[in-house]
Amino acid sequence: MRYIRYAFLAALAIVLISVAMANRDFVTLSLLPATLADLIGFGYSITLPLYAVIFASIAVGLLIGFVWEWLREHKHRADKSKTQRALKQTEREVRRLKGGEGKPQDEVLAILE
Repeated sequence: MRYIRYAFLAALAIVLISVAMANRDFVTLSLLPATLADLIGFGYSITLPLYAVIFASIAVGLLIGFVWEWLREHKHRADKSKTQRALKQTEREVRRLKGGEGKPQDEVLAILE
């Protein structure tokens, strides 16, 4: 299984390197459209290689997906912690009812055991 993982990572690296080599041209990213930037008087832009924009977009998309899933699963994590708290409380109560926790045992029950 380890070799399959290494083969997959090597193939992925080859694909990513070939995408980067094919997209080395520089592009200009602007925060606002030109007409709106002229109207407001604020127009931030940056020039980057296209492969950097592609890889950054993939990374940002993955990050947004991870955060979205983490927020979506909050309900399940809360239910699990509530269930675990109830289970621990029930176990403490069962232990208290069974063991007596330091109380002297009834003489009749002691003889039966």
